[in-house]
Amino acid sequence: MKQIYNNYTPEDFEVWRILYDRQIQNLPKAASKAHLEGLDKVNFVSEEIPSFEQTNEILNDLTGWRLAVVPGIVPDYTFFELMSNRRFPATTWLRKMKELDYLEEPDMFHDVFAHVPLLSNQAFVNFLEELSKIGLGYVGNDYAIELLSRIYWFTVEFGLIKEEAGLRIYGAGILSSAGETKFCLSDEPPKFDFDVRTIANTSYRKDVFQDRYFVIQSYEQLYQSIPEIKSVLAEMVNKSQPEKVMA
Repeated sequence: MKQIYNNYTPEDFEVWRILYDRQIQNLPKAASKAHLEGLDKVNFVSEEIPSFEQTNEILNDLTGWRLAVVPGIVPDYTFFELMSNRRFPATTWLRKMKELDYLEEPDMFHDVFAHVPLLSNQAFVNFLEELSKIGLGYVGNDYAIELLSRIYWFTVEFGLIKEEAGLRIYGAGILSSAGETKFCLSDEPPKFDFDVRTIANTSYRKDVFQDRYFVIQSYEQLYQSIPEIKSVLAEMVNKSQPEKVMA
C-alpha cells in the first residue's frame, strides 16, 4: 500500500489543520523535549498533510526507520514484523469533522503527528524494535500478547517522562488527544514510577482517559528494560501454563 496524496479532500486538510493547531498550542508545556525536537526535524506544519515519502527520507537519515502504510489496525504478526524491521505501521486516512474529539480506531493524526516525531529518537526506536522482536516470539499466545500490549500501552501510547522542566508526555495516545493532554498532567490521576512487573499486571481501557500513568526517567531506561521485559513475560507465561500430570 502507499499514500495517494491527491486523494485528500479539502475536509481532510481542514481536519489536519484544526487538530494540529489545537494540539500544537498544548505541546510546549506538555510534550517531551524529544517529541518537540522531533516535530521540528520532520517538518510537520498546520497547512499540509505530511507526505510519507518526504517523512521517510528524513526518518531514514535520522534513525533508519520508515513508515509503512496500513489500512488500519493490523494482525499481531504484521505489526511486530514491520516494527522489528524498523517500519512503523501508519494509516493514511483522517477522521471526519464530526469525529474531531474521539474515534475508536487510530487515524493518521494519531499515527503520524503523535508517533512520528519520537521515531527520530534513537533510544526510543531501539526500544520499539526490541519490543517487537519479543512480540514475534509470542504471536499466537493470547496471554503473552496481552501482557506485552500492556507494556506498549503504558509506554508508547500513554507514557510520561520526568524531565528537567517537569513531568512531560511522550505517549502518542495522549499527544493526539487535547483533553487527555491536560488531564494526565493534572493532579487528578495517580502517577507511578515505571516498573515492568507492575505494568504487566495492570489492565487498561481504550474508551476513557487512563486512571493511572507510569513515568520513565529517560528513553534509555525504556531500552534498558528490554531484558527485564523478556524475563517477566517468560515467567508470567510459564506460570499461566497448566502443570503436566505425571502418569
